[in-house]
Amino acid sequence: MIEWTREERYQRLESLPEDEYLKLIEQTKQSSHRQLFHIQPPTGLLNDPNGFAYFNGQYHLFYQWFPLGPVHGLKYWYHTVSDDLATFKNAGIALRPDTQFDSHGAYSGSGLVVDDTLKLIYTGNHRTDAWERIPYQMIATMHKDGTITKDETPIISGPQTGYTDHFRDPKVWFENGYYYAVIGAQRTDETGTVVVYQSIDLKHWTFISELKTDYTDFGYMWECPDYFELNNTDVLLFCPQGIDKYEDQFWNIYQSGYVLGQLDKETFEMTHGEFTELDHGFDFYAPQTTLDKDGNRVLIGWMGLPDTGYPTDKEGWAHCLTIPRELTIENNKLRQRPVKSLRTLRGNVETAEGYATKKNVKLHPYEGTHYELIVDVLDNDSTEFYIELRVSKKESTMITYNKAEKRITLDRFDSGQLPEGVDGYSRSVVLDEDLKQLQIFVDTSSIEIFINDGEKVMTTRIFTSQDAKGIRTSTESGQVYFKFTKYDLKEANE
Repeated sequence: MIEWTREERYQRLESLPEDEYLKLIEQTKQSSHRQLFHIQPPTGLLNDPNGFAYFNGQYHLFYQWFPLGPVHGLKYWYHTVSDDLATFKNAGIALRPDTQFDSHGAYSGSGLVVDDTLKLIYTGNHRTDAWERIPYQMIATMHKDGTITKDETPIISGPQTGYTDHFRDPKVWFENGYYYAVIGAQRTDETGTVVVYQSIDLKHWTFISELKTDYTDFGYMWECPDYFELNNTDVLLFCPQGIDKYEDQFWNIYQSGYVLGQLDKETFEMTHGEFTELDHGFDFYAPQTTLDKDGNRVLIGWMGLPDTGYPTDKEGWAHCLTIPRELTIENNKLRQRPVKSLRTLRGNVETAEGYATKKNVKLHPYEGTHYELIVDVLDNDSTEFYIELRVSKKESTMITYNKAEKRITLDRFDSGQLPEGVDGYSRSVVLDEDLKQLQIFVDTSSIEIFINDGEKVMTTRIFTSQDAKGIRTSTESGQVYFKFTKYDLKEANE
């Protein structure tokens, strides 16, 4: 990972000569790992999605952005817009760290439509001369003409008593005449939680309590909380840091997951089930949701993780966002499916079907680097079968399915250059039912796998050579009858 000084991390984009910034843009464009249909930064580092909302006839999605390099430094909010959640266009910088209260970064937050405006509620990061952090909860307003103005004073100054300066990432909603905010927090005993505030006017806020769950000692910090109701069920998303791995769970450096249940809005006690990871791959964090124009709940996550070095770092940029996923609750579990509008990106289609066996290692006739692949498992008499993507003479990203265990394993040991600081080369998840279908989105440097119509999801970045284009199937023993449908995908984002 690249080492930057504090001064370098907190240099303002505005202080950089224009020709130097143009060089950064050109350097980023030359990267062989740039994506075709995922949101990615024009330069520097992208992380948390922010302010996700449908407003004034368009979807507005912002993300954390440090423009000068692939490290976490002075954060801006970068703005993208979409008519359909399939194609996004860059709209430039939305929030700059230009006040006393966000002098050291405009950190994460959410969006809420109020009276023909889009309110952006976020954490301002300020550092004193002694480098002590003071978090402020801030509001900015986007008007219909696209202009953005910031309120002059914070709505919440500093952390609540009993909590440390790790106090950030407000998610705000309106219900029964009140505005509510959940904020990720760390108690003074260095355990993570979520706190709740209430307001009648978005300006004056009152601390209510913690949002009480069964997880009283579950990591040292909870980031990026998100609360919503779905199918008469209350859903709390959060990202606990400091969880020890257990069997197939919690192998990434930090986790993203949810609990389902019922939240008492008087006591803010939640009766709920177990914490479940949202994604079982390598690269997923800090998700945020919104309602689409038809009232469906849609999620987008950061396809990356903190404290991890990626091969594109040396090219001056890092990370992207996932494709949008529609959420439903079925059999008391959250299910994620790619939004239907992504089908508009489909181009040429190829189909093939037949048996794969141990003796017949099949290299499928079609290949590519940007496609949607639907794999239907029509008959499976194997003990274990393998689907390899982005195959070259030396490279392969392998999906393994063990029938007896109902276990899917994603292995990127041979997936070209590997990120630094990652524990292990594979991730596994056990399914509730036999594997019937995979829906896979392959981009230049990522793979997103939706298993059994969204029962589970596995997301990974890969950094292969440009000639890694093949698709291959085989089995350990027995045979599998596959049907493959492959759609070439069009460019979707700037």
